[in-house]
Amino acid sequence: MDFGVFILAQQRGYHQSSQDVIKNSVEQTVMAEQAGFSNAWYAEHHFNNYSLSPSPLMMVAHCAAKTTRIRLGSAVCILPLYHPARFLAEVGLVDTLSDGRLELGIGSGYQQFEFERFGIKIEESAAVYDEFLDVIPMAFKNKVFEYHGKHIDILPSSIAVRPVQEPLPPIWITSGNPVTLGRGVREGHNLFVTALLNGNDAIANLRTRLEKVAEGEGKDLDRDVHFGFLRCGYASDNQAEIDAYLDCARFQRRISESLKYRRAQSDDGYMIKEVPSDTDPTMEQLKANLPVGSVNQVIDKLLAEIEILRPKHIALQTQLGDFDQKTMLRQIELWGDRIIPAVQKELAQKAAA
Repeated sequence: MDFGVFILAQQRGYHQSSQDVIKNSVEQTVMAEQAGFSNAWYAEHHFNNYSLSPSPLMMVAHCAAKTTRIRLGSAVCILPLYHPARFLAEVGLVDTLSDGRLELGIGSGYQQFEFERFGIKIEESAAVYDEFLDVIPMAFKNKVFEYHGKHIDILPSSIAVRPVQEPLPPIWITSGNPVTLGRGVREGHNLFVTALLNGNDAIANLRTRLEKVAEGEGKDLDRDVHFGFLRCGYASDNQAEIDAYLDCARFQRRISESLKYRRAQSDDGYMIKEVPSDTDPTMEQLKANLPVGSVNQVIDKLLAEIEILRPKHIALQTQLGDFDQKTMLRQIELWGDRIIPAVQKELAQKAAA
């Protein structure tokens, strides 16, 4: 079991500048390495305040120069928004610049708002994504490759800057679609999943769905599939800190859902309004669902979740809303000092027994 930080780079209002948001993201990456996290992950979104990270590969390249050990990942590159040939070339370059530390998370996207502004039909996103998944290993496993599909057409070509990781960086698939996840399992890729802000029942249902996906491909989920779990969590004896973190987590879900279900509102065309909905969890529900509370409470809740889901990786959401940066840097340090070692020790003892 290893741990990463997931950096969404959100802007909750104009009291945050875009420069501050990005600088905070870089600082969290550096602190995560110092604290002993194994990974830092960067999102991709466009044209509004939900996330100010338009290029996870550029974030990886920049943060690679600020760090030496931590693995750096895209979570995820929205493949239909890329020109295939340029994407492949940049993957090779970024893995080289990071000395082979790139983790390549990919997805098909879900926000129509973004697709419209790229002039891409979201209805075709799944088909485009599938062709990308054909092309990516082909491009790096062969000196010269070509591809002729409905959406992607590449003449005989060679990637000039080859990845340091041979033949290519690890691929992570994120999707709620069992067919998409099934292809990831079949082709030996990693999976990235989430239970959003829900609790143990949702985690158990997620485990059941993943087992069915693996079984459908003739695989055993625990033995054959490497998958990570995206999770919100916060440890403190200061209830105001916990409440502020949970408030930011709920903000993130409100904005995400408003964009996903195409009901987003904005006064200026950029800053998406935070509008409560009937499906909002209460603060008490969030406290019951998530690993939040004292250090020991967080450790116990994480261990309970791990026992249910049995992931190989947990990515902690550290950059949500307008949560105070200095407080979050201390939180990342706390996880590295106390929470991660305690969880890993307990898991090691159970494995030995």
